[in-house]
Amino acid sequence: MSRHFIAAGLFSAAFAVPAMADIDMPFALDWRFEGPAAPYFLAIDNGHFAAEGLSVEVTAGQGSLDAIPKVATGAFPVGFADMASLIKFIDQNPDAPVTAIMVMYDKPAFAIVGRISQGVSTPADLEGRRLGAPPPDGAWAQFPVFAAEQGLDVASITIEPVGFPTREPMLAAGEVDAVTGFSFTSYLNTVRLGVPPEDMSVMLMADYGLALYGNVIIVNTDFADANPEAVTGFLRAVALGLRDAAADPGAGVAAIAARNPALDVALETERLEIALRDNILTDWVRENGLGNVDADRYALSLEQIAMTYEFQHEPDGARYFTDRFLPTDGSLSMD
Repeated sequence: MSRHFIAAGLFSAAFAVPAMADIDMPFALDWRFEGPAAPYFLAIDNGHFAAEGLSVEVTAGQGSLDAIPKVATGAFPVGFADMASLIKFIDQNPDAPVTAIMVMYDKPAFAIVGRISQGVSTPADLEGRRLGAPPPDGAWAQFPVFAAEQGLDVASITIEPVGFPTREPMLAAGEVDAVTGFSFTSYLNTVRLGVPPEDMSVMLMADYGLALYGNVIIVNTDFADANPEAVTGFLRAVALGLRDAAADPGAGVAAIAARNPALDVALETERLEIALRDNILTDWVRENGLGNVDADRYALSLEQIAMTYEFQHEPDGARYFTDRFLPTDGSLSMD
């Protein structure tokens, strides 16, 4: 696929914008308009993007891989994507003008979601039980690392390949004892099917040895080189939108509902609150600020990716993430 990016330099000219004009920065999400997307809509509605001279429209996506080629080809200057997926994409397309510039999910949402009544409360409980896993699932892709870190006897676990639509119904029906999935998705979907919350166990893989980062904001590097102040302004506005969402999750979901009147407000408010608590505003972020990586953890995450993925090129952490566009004015503080 690398040949597709030979003409990437052509995009920089298209992205160049007169200094006095608002800069258009359409933003490609990875998924539908759900609770965790609230910071971006609040950054629009509360004027944070406008204060940076930016005109931002948020577009829904179709999965963790969806935004990466959109940004790499220049169709969008910025997007939201899974860090591990981005690393593999860049490894396979080393000339692609795309990189990560802000970590949003300090802890990825990859999780094992189980039923306590089915005997699953800890990682070791998976041995001798049935685990439902959709083959394309991002959490399932990380399961070998999770299992290795926990010393699990994988041969003793019955792996049931399931479809995304049947994953939580099978868990609710007791046809499997646990599933792989995003924590705030599989948990909420199963509870909605009538399983009591107190019967649910949610094991974030990040709490059990997985060093990977989760979703990140990515940028087309040609655009970033031509408009560095706009990129920093975008990140500052997102950080302010995140603060707004944390201060009032209900208002954040209301901003999404204004674009989608059919939204289940109560469900998406809970989804946002879970994402803020478990994935975004972690202890590390509250101590160090939003957006950056811890060098030692980042290096370990690359080693863990190599456990299940054969790199075509020598891994280069600086190629996959840069902190040079992060604001330095204190706007990333989340304490």
